Amino acid sequence: MRRPLRLGHQLSGRTEGSRVEVAKRAEELGFDVVLASDHVGAGPAPLPTLATIAQATMTIRLGTLVLNNDMRNPVQLAWEVATVDAISNGRFELGLGAGHTPQEYAATGIERSSAAIRKQRLSESVELLRALLDGDTVDHAGEHYRISRAQVRRSTQDHLPILVGGNGTSLLGHAGAHADIIGLQGLGRTHDDGHRHDVDWRSSRLEDQLRQVRDGAGDRYDDLEFNALVQVVRLTDDRDAALATICERVDGLTMEDARETPYLLVGTVDEVVDHMVTCNERWGINYFAVRELDEFEPVLRAVR
Repeated sequence: MRRPLRLGHQLSGRTEGSRVEVAKRAEELGFDVVLASDHVGAGPAPLPTLATIAQATMTIRLGTLVLNNDMRNPVQLAWEVATVDAISNGRFELGLGAGHTPQEYAATGIERSSAAIRKQRLSESVELLRALLDGDTVDHAGEHYRISRAQVRRSTQDHLPILVGGNGTSLLGHAGAHADIIGLQGLGRTHDDGHRHDVDWRSSRLEDQLRQVRDGAGDRYDDLEFNALVQVVRLTDDRDAALATICERVDGLTMEDARETPYLLVGTVDEVVDHMVTCNERWGINYFAVRELDEFEPVLRAVR
């Protein structure tokens, strides 16, 4: 096993009740991280929510999975992130993505550039954020950002982790070179509704993505952490029957890939734990984020 298992609970549009109380419950259950998603709309904004959670919790780490980079200037974001990190006494982890949901761009009036441009902008932003959070004064004239003598409060923790989530050779290669955590989700093209995605949970696809990260990371590959955003958690005594049902709903998903993918945690508690350990040993994926809370408690107990 490359790293100890880390388990995160993602707050989402499906989260009911007070997010502060949910986060306190996640801490009580033994989750390592509570994670806020980021979709402009009626739900609470992620960074103020996490700042509030920071004051109501003691040990659980706080993160974003993931912020839309296009919605924020990197200097302003670094300032806010460093502030939340200070409020939480150094518990914050910054997760970023290139952005994809058309409605968010329409609602904010921000131009939705091509995927290639959005990924380039993300890569440039990650490098700026790293320097700013490390306490550097930054002058930069790049393709997408121009800043002069920018400086924010240094992060409270010595090295605030940056997670980059997404797909594509350029994005994953750059993430390998500059991020600390690689966010994987097995999702592809966004559908016209802006929320549903194509799904590709083939093991061969995942291995291609890991190669893309490795090509960018070089010697630092073994220092990276890999996160999987789990799409289905189902505790059952009949793993194959539950996986077969999922295969019927997901075009092109075979039973072999369903049994192997890190995005499905299905089976008995022991089978789910064994599956996470296998994914860690095979692919280096040790950090699993789920949307379930109390339903996941038996797995948490088994892991601990």
